[in-house]
Amino acid sequence: MRLRQASAVLFSGLVLAGCAATPASPPAQRSIPAGPPPSTAASPPPATGFTLVAGGDVLIHPELTDQAEWDGDGKRDFAPLFAGVKPVLDQADLALCHLEVPIAEAGGRFQGYPKFNAPPELAPGLATSGFDVCSTASNHTMDQGPAGVKATLDALDKAEIGHTGSARSAAEAAKPLIRTANGVKVGLVSYTFGFNKGTTRPAQSPWMANLLDPKAVLAEARAARAAGAEVVVASLHWGVEGQHEPSADQRKIAKQILADPAVDVIIGHHAHVVQPFERIDGKWVTYGLGNQVAKHDEPKGVTEEGVLARFRFVKTGQTWAVDKAEYLPTLVDLGPPIRLRNLTVGTELTPARRNQALARTDEIVLSRGGAAAGLTRPGA
Repeated sequence: MRLRQASAVLFSGLVLAGCAATPASPPAQRSIPAGPPPSTAASPPPATGFTLVAGGDVLIHPELTDQAEWDGDGKRDFAPLFAGVKPVLDQADLALCHLEVPIAEAGGRFQGYPKFNAPPELAPGLATSGFDVCSTASNHTMDQGPAGVKATLDALDKAEIGHTGSARSAAEAAKPLIRTANGVKVGLVSYTFGFNKGTTRPAQSPWMANLLDPKAVLAEARAARAAGAEVVVASLHWGVEGQHEPSADQRKIAKQILADPAVDVIIGHHAHVVQPFERIDGKWVTYGLGNQVAKHDEPKGVTEEGVLARFRFVKTGQTWAVDKAEYLPTLVDLGPPIRLRNLTVGTELTPARRNQALARTDEIVLSRGGAAAGLTRPGA
């Protein structure tokens, strides 16, 4: 969504997403002839829908930092990494990323697995790419302790990216995140199954990172609705790494949450491979969107494959529902250079690799009745 916003903002001499510029000089004073009387035409009807796009895990391994340094001529520019999906994000009314890793302060120590710490330039790179909000609750949220949580949220704030799933204070955690998408108020919540061995959230600060409990998810979703949200999106970090099939816990939790009117859609992460989409009680769950970007020490092919979920919400009477559900397969092209590719467009990959990824992703995503429920892939 940020491209359309940026066009209007740049036209008026302002700047979005943390980019600095020198304000233009004010125009010279001049007389303006009287124009026609104000129009008495009726105002256009209010917006009746919006499009949400959500991506998979953003995992910044050291090789991706090296690529950003090369792309930025030593200054670390992450935008080229995401350029392949930027047009899709720019066309969305609300673009949601899943930031799985902490962001370091400027000059901090950057590192990968097992305790991640990404460069601060990642945040403006995500903003430039078109992301509006990031969910931040994951098993890596506490990798760098409370200081890492603060540095991450500070970096997202500076880049003007909304965030949910972790907080710097109880007061911040108590305030639901609500963003406006094409005139519609959308609430966003984020929860994780737990944290990696050797890391935890302080007992006196449970608000620092949200632990997955269906009751807690629904309580926050209801709070978002009480604060004005018309639609609520739940981002859940769950499941089993490397497993395409959703676990019994994932299926159970999805049914429990989607049975409640407080939540409209579930966006899942963590497995690092693509998992199915399923429609439950008329609502969609994406069990796992795979990796958005990553560079594992031992790439497996499936760990480079992911999907963007795209849902169009419309209102009928007083009820919001998805009237169009799509998935857009993606692939981390390990290059060089390393690039995220949108497999529904472009010819950068060999036909064999592209077709392999498309066929595998189609089979997995549709394996739980998605096609019969109306799920489609652009260009299929």
